[in-house]
Amino acid sequence: MNTHNIINFLREKGLKVTSQRLAICSFILSRKDHPTAEQIFQELRDEYPTISLGTIYKTLHLLKDLRLIQELGFNNGSIRYDPDMELHVNMICSKCGKIYDYKTKNVKNLWDAILSELNVKPVGQRIDVYYECDDCKNINST
Repeated sequence: MNTHNIINFLREKGLKVTSQRLAICSFILSRKDHPTAEQIFQELRDEYPTISLGTIYKTLHLLKDLRLIQELGFNNGSIRYDPDMELHVNMICSKCGKIYDYKTKNVKNLWDAILSELNVKPVGQRIDVYYECDDCKNINST
């Protein structure tokens, strides 16, 4: 979603378009790395010195409520944010925590079969696979 689309979307929902809100939206909606709120804060605070972590959390919760991002909670208490709302598998390194999205037609076909068997219409989905990424494997093998 580009800046113009974000502005129009927020206005259509009757929401204020502040420079900070727009920066947070643009940042998270352009990412593939599933950042935390703290990472977003670190990235934006130089350009927006008055931005607060509270503003970031409020905007992230708003985007979640609008179904533009997914909130990914983990057992260690961390929360990451994923702007990809299409069906995919979150590939999560169990060592470094890096996440990337894996998409394939096979996942879609399997998901459709599961939903057919369950006879439900889901309001969301999340499929996680934990593994050790190549970078972490190389560190452990040296």
